[in-house]
Amino acid sequence: MSKQIPGIYLKMSLKLILACLCIGMAVKGFAGGTFVVKPADGDMTPIIRDILDKSNDKDIHLTFESGTYKFLPDYATGKYLEITNHGNGYKKIIFNFGKFRSVIVEGNNAQFVFHGQCMPFLFDGCKSVVVKNLTIDWDIPFNFLGEVMAVNEKEGWRDIKPRKEGFSWVIKNGKLEFPNIDGFSYVKLGSTLAFDAVEKRPAHGAWDMESDPKLVEQLPNGNLRFHEKLKNYPPIGSLLDSKGDREHDRYAPAFDFRNSSDIEINGVVIHHALGMGFLFERSQQIKVLNSGIYLRSGSNRVVSTTADATHFCNCKGSILVENCRFENMLDDGTNVHGTYVEVDEVTGERSVRVKFKHFEQLGFQFAAPLDEVWFITQPSPERGQIGVIKSVKKINEEYLELTFTKAMPNGLKKGNVLENKTWNPEFTMRGCTIRNHRARNVVLKTPLKTVIENNEFSSMMSSVFLRGESFFWYESGAVTDVLIRNNKFNYCAYGGGEHAVLNIWPRLGRSFDQTALFDRNIRFEGNSIRTFDNRIVIADRVDGLTINGNTITQTNEALQLYPKAPVFEFKNCSNVTVGDNSYSGNAETAVKADEKSTKTLVKKGNKGF
Repeated sequence: MSKQIPGIYLKMSLKLILACLCIGMAVKGFAGGTFVVKPADGDMTPIIRDILDKSNDKDIHLTFESGTYKFLPDYATGKYLEITNHGNGYKKIIFNFGKFRSVIVEGNNAQFVFHGQCMPFLFDGCKSVVVKNLTIDWDIPFNFLGEVMAVNEKEGWRDIKPRKEGFSWVIKNGKLEFPNIDGFSYVKLGSTLAFDAVEKRPAHGAWDMESDPKLVEQLPNGNLRFHEKLKNYPPIGSLLDSKGDREHDRYAPAFDFRNSSDIEINGVVIHHALGMGFLFERSQQIKVLNSGIYLRSGSNRVVSTTADATHFCNCKGSILVENCRFENMLDDGTNVHGTYVEVDEVTGERSVRVKFKHFEQLGFQFAAPLDEVWFITQPSPERGQIGVIKSVKKINEEYLELTFTKAMPNGLKKGNVLENKTWNPEFTMRGCTIRNHRARNVVLKTPLKTVIENNEFSSMMSSVFLRGESFFWYESGAVTDVLIRNNKFNYCAYGGGEHAVLNIWPRLGRSFDQTALFDRNIRFEGNSIRTFDNRIVIADRVDGLTINGNTITQTNEALQLYPKAPVFEFKNCSNVTVGDNSYSGNAETAVKADEKSTKTLVKKGNKGF
């Protein structure tokens, strides 16, 4: 960190000196693109934009003095962005580091508070990035939250006592509009989920709801009555959170890294974001250390980020997530995957037009010259012949034309899929706590070595989920080397749907063989599992699964949701071993296996079943 010592100041541009004087010396500039920033009254966005715009160095080092910094979107840099698993569009970016080779941001425990629709950080094409010791939050979250006071299923209404302090909403013409900030509101309540008011986690047995009431009326006591027939009504006393319609509820992540390398996030905490916390696209050599996504102490909110805590799409090299705490997100703790594209038309012996199939993948950089690509020809889901990309032509956000250095496989046709072989990472997660959030703790879809160890997990859905799919999300990645060991699983799979602690279940299009082996070489070893329901492992189409040395205790902390389910269930599997596990519980069936799985299933040394 540069020190403000008399005599070491070097020449700055006259414009930057004048700018610093105008903002009350909120910035001190040093040689080599080094700046020290201290808090100032009002909006800090123009100050940051001025530093980034006027710096001519390829390397930048920003040091923030401890304090609170407020950022508004009005004077932020604007740019159209295609962001995977978010909505594409014109974004207001506060820290746009796209022109820099290396970036260091030292926060010194500074508090960054953002307002309205904006994207805090963009790193595009950076060769080295370090971000340390800062906290991110929004002054007003992009959620609506209220306590369920009464429910009438027959008439189809629910009464909600809305949270007012720290939230923003308004009733107009019988509709609830939120967050009602700077002229923006969602067109409907959209994704809605009930939370336990005491534990501040999704309610036991909760289901995702898509809400769009035909009428919202304000009652004399200040409560709101939502007139809407629901399949599953929230329990009275729960807190009901809505995050808006699916077209707009993922504006941008707090941090977006794309085409960047040698990234270290250390001591960074996110209390809210308008999408994911940390998103990495086509980047490599990544460390997320001692960081967190969770509610601010004493907060009256129940949601931190409106999507995943961490997300890695088509990355490569080594990824390490260590000693982190992820809580109260509205999606997964982490998702590691590639991207399938579908063949639209074979245009030549060496060329093919392909299509992005999910609306939040449009415009994504699937491949570049010299990348290796697997051809996957139906009905087999096996990774087949490998092709080397010669050129990529982007037709539009939906279509690409790929040209290969050699002829493509015979029989390649419309509906087949391609997977990028080059951009897959090794992934390690250790020493992390992930809990109190919607969806899964960990979603894994990479063929390279994966280690999940010494973590503490609690999940609404499956805790560890392995599912490559060419059906809806088109997130690729049949696994071939996964070790899940010495983790503590406590109170898992408590949402309304039927899940398991470890769930291995590919979801492939109908033209694929639904019985063919897909994932391979998975070890689930030495874990401690304490949960209320039966299901521990579901495995479908796995070749090589070892479940060994785990201690499983069924608790009475909550009502069982699926009391007839088996502890372990295997479908279309080969070479499964269940050995030396200890079980204490009341499940009627310990192991259920179909005929194919039974042929090579080994059970030995287990206690309690």
